[in-house]
Amino acid sequence: MNQSSPIRYVEPVYRPPSEADSLILPVTDGCSWSQCSFCEMYTVPQKRFRARDEEEVLESIRRAGEYGGDQVRRVFLADGDALVLPTRRLLAYLKAIRTCLPAVHRVSSYCLARNLKRKTSSELNELREAGLTLAYLGAESGDDTVLARVNKGESFASTRNALDQLRAADIRRSVMIINGLGGQRLSEQHAENSARLINATAPEYLSILVLMLQDGGARFRAAWPDWQALSPTGLFREMERFLSALELRRTIFRADHASNWLLLKGTLGADKARLLAQVRAAIERPAAVSLRAAGARGM
Repeated sequence: MNQSSPIRYVEPVYRPPSEADSLILPVTDGCSWSQCSFCEMYTVPQKRFRARDEEEVLESIRRAGEYGGDQVRRVFLADGDALVLPTRRLLAYLKAIRTCLPAVHRVSSYCLARNLKRKTSSELNELREAGLTLAYLGAESGDDTVLARVNKGESFASTRNALDQLRAADIRRSVMIINGLGGQRLSEQHAENSARLINATAPEYLSILVLMLQDGGARFRAAWPDWQALSPTGLFREMERFLSALELRRTIFRADHASNWLLLKGTLGADKARLLAQVRAAIERPAAVSLRAAGARGM
């Protein structure tokens, strides 16, 4: 930590797009799993997983408050899965945020499904009451074959259980699905079982990213050598299948991440027909649809 910043950051720093205006508060470095073959976010040496020293995090919160804490409205607990930490420690951080950053009205975190197995319902209730109100969970797929092939370490059942735990604690859920993750061979079952997962859990927020393999995706291709990428039209057809199968009422839907070719926004189900029409137009009349330029896409 230096004199110019109240918080010590270890680059690269990642956060959800919706946390662009949040204070990013690292409570861990890296990801405690970090074995998903498609993910390169935490593979550099300096991102090897470790929990940050508790006193360092508390001091960061205190200093952030001194640097203008009355201006901070949102806090995102970084890095990859803050909920791996013991509940006692998380409660200490949330209490410090409430004390030192009194204007904060939302604290959020990435969340791995496996970490919630260690949390009781009473612990999750305590965390919500202390200020943790939103968790981002990368489901990636609802298909067990796809999840096994990419070494996610989760299943339809484990992901559903985690999302149900969060709902029971009244912690809002933002779920991510990766368009194209199943490749050509598993595209249909990836779309259908992902929709089945989302229908079963009805998260408050749903985001779709498109698989982009960094630096050629050597780790991904080594784990799945016969995987074949979908073309943009193939991605749109998978999206059409996924959206068609959804039966939601009040889920905020976004497919506007930098990885997406086609930008989609709406509420499911009120906007389902419009969103499907946009996707079908991209399939049937691609020249008439505004797509993100290839050079503008990224993770």
